[in-house]
Amino acid sequence: MQFRSSFRHLAAAAILGAAVVAPAQAQMDHSKMGKDIVATAVAAGSFKTLATLLTGADLVKTLQGAGPFTVFAPTDAAFAAIPAEAVAKLRADKGALTKVLTYHVIAGKITAADLAKMADKDGYITAKTVSGVTLKLHLAGKAVHVNVDKGDKAVANVTAADVMASNGVIHVIDKVLMP
Repeated sequence: MQFRSSFRHLAAAAILGAAVVAPAQAQMDHSKMGKDIVATAVAAGSFKTLATLLTGADLVKTLQGAGPFTVFAPTDAAFAAIPAEAVAKLRADKGALTKVLTYHVIAGKITAADLAKMADKDGYITAKTVSGVTLKLHLAGKAVHVNVDKGDKAVANVTAADVMASNGVIHVIDKVLMP
């Protein structure tokens, strides 16, 4: 499967969710420019909440480290869909915040092509996150569903794949994952 085609066909923006638009920087291959995952996400402009929460959880230096990492990054719109009280509660509990954020990270660089190779005959992939909890993904045609439950309902969908950084890859998702 080729997930990069969405980047190649858009001149100035990537489609994120239902009409959230990211700047052209999100489409660049930052691995050649030396931008780490955090700098790449910040440059994209649609991950302000994620960047703020990473700072609050003291995870910025980790995700600026050598890695490599695969990050399923929720957009600002994904965080906006969560009740403000829930986000405030997470900010107040560093342990819970760290667990939620590290649930979005897998050690190693896993591109969309890698996911396709890892999938079983039915398109399912399981991967252990940095938080230690297993994340289940499902490939269905060109769609990638993240954290699929037993009823095959996705909690989140990849809306843009293979945003390259010097220390890994970002896959943009439309919802926040909760372990």
